[in-house]
Amino acid sequence: MATTSRWGIAALAGAGVVLASAVGWKLMPHDAATPASPIANATATADPVTELQAAVRQNPDSADAWQALGDAQMAADDPAAAVPSFRRAAALAPTRAEPWAALGEALVKADPRDPFPAPALAAFKKAVAIDPKDPRARYFLAVRRDLDGDHKGAIDAWFALLRDSPPGASWAADVRRTIEQVAQINKLDVAKRLAALPAVDPHGTPGTTAGAAIPGPTPEQLQAARSLTPAQQQAMVAGMVDQLEARLSRDPANVDGWVMLMRSRTQLGEPDKAKAALRAARGANPGAAARLNAEAATLGIPTS
Repeated sequence: MATTSRWGIAALAGAGVVLASAVGWKLMPHDAATPASPIANATATADPVTELQAAVRQNPDSADAWQALGDAQMAADDPAAAVPSFRRAAALAPTRAEPWAALGEALVKADPRDPFPAPALAAFKKAVAIDPKDPRARYFLAVRRDLDGDHKGAIDAWFALLRDSPPGASWAADVRRTIEQVAQINKLDVAKRLAALPAVDPHGTPGTTAGAAIPGPTPEQLQAARSLTPAQQQAMVAGMVDQLEARLSRDPANVDGWVMLMRSRTQLGEPDKAKAALRAARGANPGAAARLNAEAATLGIPTS
């Protein structure tokens, strides 16, 4: 069995697919005819999980409500609680990949002994059978190959995921770090392949990503938002943004994560917190100060 750590298994989820996609689309207006997102005008609550538990009680047959609850439980670092939520979402929407991939991740993170339990593998396989491009399921299925000893096959699968990822994909940096870690542990040379990938140099002349277009919500995500009250939506988003900030306190070198946090605080109407995030990001990454200032300027955050 490979010696990959549980950090490697959790890398994508740490600052990538789950949180970034959830924050990204839920901070966008849900209706083109609405001048402002209901999220931006809602009052935040301290406990998004409680709000979303109320939502599933009101909508027990809504896969979207159960998916949202599971996302909030994952954001609260409670994967064991998220497992039944995602399992219910998958049962209600068995032809959608998202709840199956989310269930697989929760099962992996919830098990303190088995780094990749069989039910998680089954869930990820179900997800890619529905959507072969699902990035979360592809990432974790490659983790499984690494754990089974096929280190080169796992790395090849992660490179394929990077090639298929859109420019600026929030999970790309985590996938690259996983490739580097697995390659180092198993004495595989990936330097040329990594160098051939598109990269952003935080120490060079930066191009900003903060103002770049965020992919629009899918029909399922739009439906998920409509199934929640504005307060419930806001509670979920606020909780996820707070969790992102907590993760950055543990991984302050994640420049892309700081940019995401600044953008999220700005879109939530929290300019003081956005500026505080900029100060913290520059303090932790002085070599990336030029890029961070450029990103902040794009967002309208004072840089002085």
